[in-house]
Amino acid sequence: MREEIITSGRMNPLIDPYLNAWHWQIPLYLFLGGLAAGLLFFAAYFIIAGKENKYQTTVKYGPIVALGAIVIGLLALVLDLKHPAYFWQLYTTIRLDSPMSWGAWVLLLTSAVSVVWIGSYLKEAFPKFGCKIGFMRKLLKIIIEEKDNNSWNWKFNWLQKFEKYAQDKRKAWAWVMVVLSVILGVYTGILLSAFNARPLWNTAILGPLFLTSGLSTGAAMLMIMTKNHIEKLAYSKIDLLLIIIELFFITHMFMGFLASSEVKVEAAHYFLGGAYTVTFWINVVILGLIIPAILEALELLKFKIPVIIPGLLILWGGMMFRFIMVDAGQVIRYLY
Repeated sequence: MREEIITSGRMNPLIDPYLNAWHWQIPLYLFLGGLAAGLLFFAAYFIIAGKENKYQTTVKYGPIVALGAIVIGLLALVLDLKHPAYFWQLYTTIRLDSPMSWGAWVLLLTSAVSVVWIGSYLKEAFPKFGCKIGFMRKLLKIIIEEKDNNSWNWKFNWLQKFEKYAQDKRKAWAWVMVVLSVILGVYTGILLSAFNARPLWNTAILGPLFLTSGLSTGAAMLMIMTKNHIEKLAYSKIDLLLIIIELFFITHMFMGFLASSEVKVEAAHYFLGGAYTVTFWINVVILGLIIPAILEALELLKFKIPVIIPGLLILWGGMMFRFIMVDAGQVIRYLY
């Protein structure tokens, strides 16, 4: 016969309440926001560096994917709201002490700047845009006119002036976009770290870690998109460096947890032998970081590696990282 002295009811499952407010919409939004930040950062950086001719896919097509990612992310965010019809109220005020207020305005400004950027490159990126558009041709003829089989122009004078202004000020817009993309990438981590009551999230390393992960996923997406071998090789090198930095931040995060208070130690143990160990280390660290790093290193050593494999693995790891962190952060809580 086994006797136990019961001093607490906490050994009973689900006796302690845990946060269950954020579902798939939030980690998807964080992933797409980080991806957009990475794509926009590289597009702006190579304009500032004067290397736009070598990185055509990055500067012309990357921002289009970034804008699509932002739009989908915002739709996911609206779906998560209790009253989606009132999302516009986020823009009726600015609260400097609220990460969500910062995020709403940064996303709005980033979207606007990316539209200006895309507009300045639209004719170069899609020279036959107005000629072979199929069922949308009649609709597009409202604002564009065909010059010949390989070019088109805006019908309205104000659109032509806007395009010329955006083209003349590309470098200035690039500086704005670099700043906004870095803020957007860091914000995706700060949104979580601002929750003092969630021990897994409440660490200053999340901002730089999410920024690095966003840059890595952006580089991976561009590596998949481009057909230029020099561009692919450049992003293999960039991504390899970002993976090393990301692994350093993850290691530093867990070391910080283990050297901190008891609740932080418990948070680390969820990933070091606990419920999230297998999911995190297989999907994020092994599949999402280590294997892509090995494949990219082999590619740099002249082995023929299809870039889509490390690229997709990095995107998978970046997405799973957000899903796991959001879910685990709601489960891990203060008990004393």
